[in-house]
Amino acid sequence: MNIQIKDFIGFLDASNSRFQAGAEVIRKLEEAGFSRLEETDTFSLEAGGKYYIHRHDTAVIAFIKGQKPLAESGFLMASSHIDSPALKLKTQSIKTDRGITRIGVEVYGGPIIHTWLDRELGISGQVLYRADGGTKASLLDFGRPVAIIPNAAIHVNREINKGFQYNPQTHLQAILSAVPQDSKDPLKAMVAKELGIKEEDVLEMDLYLYDLAGATLVGDDQSMLTSGRLDNLAMTHAILAAILETQKPDSTALAAFFDHEEIGSRSPQGAASSFLGEILERINLAESTKREDFLRALRHSFMISADMAHALHPAYPEKYEPDYSPLMNKGVVIKRNTNLKYASTSVSSQRFISHCEKVGAAHQEFLVRSDSPCGSTVGPIVASQLGIHTVDIGNPMWAMHSIRETTGVQDHLDLIKILSSFYSE
Repeated sequence: MNIQIKDFIGFLDASNSRFQAGAEVIRKLEEAGFSRLEETDTFSLEAGGKYYIHRHDTAVIAFIKGQKPLAESGFLMASSHIDSPALKLKTQSIKTDRGITRIGVEVYGGPIIHTWLDRELGISGQVLYRADGGTKASLLDFGRPVAIIPNAAIHVNREINKGFQYNPQTHLQAILSAVPQDSKDPLKAMVAKELGIKEEDVLEMDLYLYDLAGATLVGDDQSMLTSGRLDNLAMTHAILAAILETQKPDSTALAAFFDHEEIGSRSPQGAASSFLGEILERINLAESTKREDFLRALRHSFMISADMAHALHPAYPEKYEPDYSPLMNKGVVIKRNTNLKYASTSVSSQRFISHCEKVGAAHQEFLVRSDSPCGSTVGPIVASQLGIHTVDIGNPMWAMHSIRETTGVQDHLDLIKILSSFYSE
């Protein structure tokens, strides 16, 4: 197996919630020699130095300080998001009735609901608990099947194959046990046992269900990869792999891994927050106290906004614009929209295409049908906030927002090459 694809599979399996995804990004950065900067400290930076910032337990910005002055070279940036559609546990809604312990969920983002039923589900996230006279945060991943959301049998729900709509309040309760429980709060008891602490010391739980089946290659030729959370961990991994390969760039190379894109990006660690703008300004302040130098740096800057794209589905050709229907393993996709749901312009697209051509990688284009609504990404948010040229790209995939999504192996490898070329401009 290709070493980058093997690493990709490991990254997907380790990143089963947005908390774990942020932690896995940091683990890889630190292994590659990146140093952590605290937002409460003064930034002291060296040319060629590798740094990262972690905000609110999830989002990460990593960068390599360029050799040239920022006012003359700007920032070369790529961004993605680390969150994916999911089901979050309502930790106080756990109930045991007739020996069946179940817990309600909140729907995070826009998952394809029916794909979450009848699967072995794990639980992961972050827990706050009392420790050493204070409060400690710890990642938690049970790493084994601890929940299931069962369907009703077709014999009692004859409409199940006729477009049945699940009620998130009643139909999506996850079952944790089918025998009576000793604890009044079985979830808290499970968490305490897993962490090796007292049940009464558990304070807060941000926990999500996830599909326990790992990422795997598919097809006789192993040309496809299926996994949960490809949207948007695939782009996150490609950007991360590229910046880890970058050494002493002329321009400052930066990777932004935002949170909360699936629910609108409006959070302290989302793309609509102050996070990126503040970090860019502070990088500049470490070099120059002139605001004019910072504004000049922005005008020299460029952003690649990377979020997965839709591949033509052979069973649903009528859902696609006939002349802009990307195929899997046929190249990275440039996403365009005249209403700027995507930030790509002719100028920014051509700059991206030049890197595709430089490394010998194919590219494709996507437009949504004129009679269909268009999704969006972090690209337009960043472009409007900072006024920088931005291109929206992504690799084609099937079943976006399903619990299991599918993408092409070659596209992923090509994108890493393209991003590496970009960072080395």
